[in-house]
Amino acid sequence: MQKSLAPSSNTSFLQRFGKVLLPVAVVYVLLMAGQPAGLEPGRLLREIISDPTILVQQLITGLANAAIITIIAIGYTMVYGIVEMVNFAHSSVFMLGTMVALLFMVALSGGQATPLWLALLAFIPAMLFCGVLNSVIERMAYRSLRSQPKIVSMIAAMGMDFILQNIGMQIGAFGKLPNAFPKDQSIAWLRVLGNQNPSPKSFPQVLPNINLLESIFGPDVVLRITPAEVVVILSAVILVYGLSWFVANTRPGKAMRAVAQNPAAAAMMGIDVNKIINLTYAIGGALAGAAAVMYGLYKGTTSWDVGFVNGLYSFTAAVVGGIGNIAGAALGALMIGVISALSNQLLASTDWSKAIVFLVLVLVLVFKPTGILGSEGGEKA
Repeated sequence: MQKSLAPSSNTSFLQRFGKVLLPVAVVYVLLMAGQPAGLEPGRLLREIISDPTILVQQLITGLANAAIITIIAIGYTMVYGIVEMVNFAHSSVFMLGTMVALLFMVALSGGQATPLWLALLAFIPAMLFCGVLNSVIERMAYRSLRSQPKIVSMIAAMGMDFILQNIGMQIGAFGKLPNAFPKDQSIAWLRVLGNQNPSPKSFPQVLPNINLLESIFGPDVVLRITPAEVVVILSAVILVYGLSWFVANTRPGKAMRAVAQNPAAAAMMGIDVNKIINLTYAIGGALAGAAAVMYGLYKGTTSWDVGFVNGLYSFTAAVVGGIGNIAGAALGALMIGVISALSNQLLASTDWSKAIVFLVLVLVLVFKPTGILGSEGGEKA
């Protein structure tokens, strides 16, 4: 009698057990390997039990980081939702956006402390620049490759990413941005251009580094919330709400949804598919520009490689949440931001925090390859 090729119940049990055992083993190895570097399993839990404000404070920090990651991640997920392509150049578009925002603020402030209204005004040139840049990249580099295998478009996107990174490096090296920009004295614009150092560039002072809760409730308050954290979180909420309204209620937004569901049917309905795809890239780029200003206000510096880590975090957030899903990108960003903040508190140094973030990515994909909010019928991440 011919043996059945279907797996037995014992085999299925072993497969399920192995799926659980593998991540546990990976976590155990990382914990043991991290002990010499200062990783102390259980220390964070003991600290949180003894002082719950530690958890709340890290959640606040995580929310601020997640706000920036969310806006970048939505750019990834929008493009993937339309053309099922990962635009690896998106992170470098964000990087160039930080430089445009910095140049704008320096040019108009003359090197003195920048007022908040001027910093918020920097959203306009940064979003316009990044939106137009992303649109041009789609038109010149990606459109003709859309009918080719996905690996071709992926390689083109990686090549474009390297090109933009090198442009950012040259901008820094040839002194188009201020290095260690003084926050308490003026500096001539020509002196800014004369700097030849490609090291990280500092944004002018915009928001005071004070504890808003202490200003409101007095010096006995334990938690700390800075004006930069409030501005960044509010900006993210406004941008996400505005984008959701645009997609749900406007003709271009509805056309984007139609193209994402079925490009051929959308074309038969009279929708210009190429135009809608280009618009999607432009919106994603504009969001990268907005995130660039938020990053500058919160972190205070930029450099030619600033897009690399933020791009990885944002892409990870999009995949964890379910790439192609805007709500999933926001959820993934929240997870990444909070986990990163908690891991920084857990570890003696921040060297392992990135490994923990990407470990979360592996664990999510092991148990749910489509991401947390990804459709089971859709393509696996």
